[in-house]
Amino acid sequence: MLRGALAAGPLLLAGVLAGRASAGVLAALAAVLAGINDRPGSRRAAVQRLGVPALAGALGLAVGTYAGHLLGAVALTLVLTGLGLVAGGVSVVGAVSSAAGTQLLVTAAVGAGLSTTDGGWQRALAFLAGAGWLLLLRLTLPTSGVLAGEFRFDGERAAIADVYEAIAALLDAVGGDHATTRRAELTAALDHAQDALGGPRLHRYAGSAAERRLHAQYLAALPLAEAATALCWVGEPVEARAVLGPRRLAAAVRGDTGTGPLPAPYRSAPALRALDDALLHAAGTFDRAQDAQQGLLARRRRGIRDVLRTVLGSGGREYGLRVALCFGAGTGIAQALHHTGWYGRHEHGYWLPVTVVFLVKPDLGPLASRVLCRAAGTLLGAVAFAGCVALLPRSPGLIMLVAVCGALLPVATRHFAALTAVVTVLVLALVMVGGEPQAFVSRIDETLLACVLVLVVGHLPIPGNRGGGVRARLATAGSAAHAYLAHVLGGSSDRAERWALRREAYRTLAVARGATALAAAELPALARHTEGTGAVADILERLVDTTTACAVHLDDTGRLTPDHVKQLHEALEELDDRGIRVPLPGAV
Repeated sequence: MLRGALAAGPLLLAGVLAGRASAGVLAALAAVLAGINDRPGSRRAAVQRLGVPALAGALGLAVGTYAGHLLGAVALTLVLTGLGLVAGGVSVVGAVSSAAGTQLLVTAAVGAGLSTTDGGWQRALAFLAGAGWLLLLRLTLPTSGVLAGEFRFDGERAAIADVYEAIAALLDAVGGDHATTRRAELTAALDHAQDALGGPRLHRYAGSAAERRLHAQYLAALPLAEAATALCWVGEPVEARAVLGPRRLAAAVRGDTGTGPLPAPYRSAPALRALDDALLHAAGTFDRAQDAQQGLLARRRRGIRDVLRTVLGSGGREYGLRVALCFGAGTGIAQALHHTGWYGRHEHGYWLPVTVVFLVKPDLGPLASRVLCRAAGTLLGAVAFAGCVALLPRSPGLIMLVAVCGALLPVATRHFAALTAVVTVLVLALVMVGGEPQAFVSRIDETLLACVLVLVVGHLPIPGNRGGGVRARLATAGSAAHAYLAHVLGGSSDRAERWALRREAYRTLAVARGATALAAAELPALARHTEGTGAVADILERLVDTTTACAVHLDDTGRLTPDHVKQLHEALEELDDRGIRVPLPGAV
């Protein structure tokens, strides 16, 4: 909230005082969009999470500006439709790519719709300056409550501590009704820690003792997580003292201290022996600055060929086409309304295509929910803005309103309707400072029109395999599960590689499960295309859990029990029946 208050408002004020209100508006808009992407985590991860979408936004602003100035209505609509096709396909690659695709389209629509004398490159520079200002605040301001010591690593330290807490919570839930949920929470914690440590190095001494210690502490959690998952698979409750060790490790990470005394070992089963060995190894790691095998931290990076395969695959084609149709239709309708004089003093319309972009994004919730929340949030924001304009002095009051809304963004991101209301007030204030007339009534009309447009296009039958994005993610999770299974049963003694494969299997499975849950929450017309995918995700999860249990048991005894082999065969046969082929290594 502090970063939000220090970003958009001061940037807008600086632009007004310098006599460049339009540049101040664009810089503040960039800070707002970067603030939406600003999430808890490490500073190094924030560079990619905020920086890549900002670069895409600057590119979109330049393209939209030049296209809006040089092309007619039809040509502009075709250009932005093509841009929507590209941005939609890229959005399926990952969260950062999705944010970049969103900013590319939003700024392209704004660039084509705002009427200023600035050129495209000037607008792009102003936009980059605003996003860069927020990123600078993110990298330099200490997190609340961490004002001393190595606060530059506070995000990494908190993420690693959460992993040990999640391990303790899973051990505590073994044999109970919440064990599966706790195992999923452990996966999420490991994903977050991996991302926190996987960003660029932001300090001069990349090999500092503090950084090596953090990497080693993360790596020490991997065998603990593996042993805890194996105990969860067995399903027999463990003694309470087994939970104490991970919790003391979590406290040691947060305080950057040693572990102190750990509970006595409890070694009556292979998984418990693995847990105790991992705990002792972690304790030794915490008590010395150990060089980490940092290669494990990096997620298996996608090459250019893999990215292109994802973009051009069924999921990328389906989503790209739908985004292009929605964005192109929104742009075309806005251009038609402009030429009929519906906008009045507005030179072009940008609110309609911008609203379409946010509504067509599937990672913001189910379609019907997004539409309802957007309509309600816009109405609430427009009414709130009208009241603020009536009560506050014009220019100073609007700048203060922008600063307050910037501070509210981190809270508002928890609900799409609240985020829409805050952004509506903020954008209406920005455009008024930039010289646009007060037009909150037309914003409501355009929002409702965009809602109808996206509902119609969102349910249109499109050639090809609907639900391709969900199935593509399931196929990726199946391939990762097969690689993990083949390594475990192939007799390799490389545990570091095994833990990396296990991380990739659980990570891709978590992505696939999120996609299936979101698809299942859509209206029946859309949800029917992904029926049965949730069951496939459940089977894959059972397969990866069983593979983990096999790995721990093989380490201890060198052989598998009949129960391990039976459950592997059952999971693989069920996957085969549902069209997911995961070959079983010949050893079994």
